[in-house]
Amino acid sequence: MTISAVFMRRLAEIAAAETLPRFRDAGAVANKLAEGFDPVTEADRETEQAIRRAIRSEFPEDGILGEEHGLENPASVRRWVIDPIDGTRSFISGIPLWGTLVGLTVNGDAVAGLMAQPFTREIFYTEDGQSFYEGPGHQGSGGRQRLSTRRTPDLAAATLCTTTPAYFKGPSAEAYARLEQKVRLARYGTDCYAYAMVAAGHVDLVVETGLQPYDIVALIPIIEMAGGVVTAWDGGPAEKGGAIIAAATPELHGAASAILQG
Repeated sequence: MTISAVFMRRLAEIAAAETLPRFRDAGAVANKLAEGFDPVTEADRETEQAIRRAIRSEFPEDGILGEEHGLENPASVRRWVIDPIDGTRSFISGIPLWGTLVGLTVNGDAVAGLMAQPFTREIFYTEDGQSFYEGPGHQGSGGRQRLSTRRTPDLAAATLCTTTPAYFKGPSAEAYARLEQKVRLARYGTDCYAYAMVAAGHVDLVVETGLQPYDIVALIPIIEMAGGVVTAWDGGPAEKGGAIIAAATPELHGAASAILQG
């Protein structure tokens, strides 16, 4: 079953109605960790509930997994995976590099995805096996642009993103440092926006560790349908999270994987 652009836009609008009024509003922030800092806000919780209601209304038999409210209908082969605000640290800091992620898996494989950034009025989504962008820069061309990854030839010409090198520990920190030394440019703190930029042809690699399914499921089809590759570091499926490589081309993916596993 194809998920239409109409439904993707509806989810983006529902999310925006919850997130935008609370962005840069100095609302209360709770910490989900006893040790460390994993913030959650009212915007996270209410946005996920609103998205869940929309999915239940349209696809009542489907499963839903969300960061804030857990799993429902676990036996369904179709499962929606929601991160209401990916980049909550950016959100509470007033930085517009967060986004709402909604993905769909069928038998565990990611088949559709949405990344919406309402403050910049941008959405990235899949439809009919292709990835699309809608935003201020493309309103004159039918309102959307088909996405395509950049054909960067090698690591020496590549732009690499990660949330922060501090998340890598021990051997993985050493592996990431080796990779960063090989690329042209490295940028930090971009959360889900970096993956959207891979699909849009502005970034070539995203390398992360410690991801949960709701951090990555929506982004897998957006990148893959634009021509990129997304896997775990060991080459396995990315849908379960963990250590992830997202690359603009198979060649870059192979080169990055060889360094990270070396």
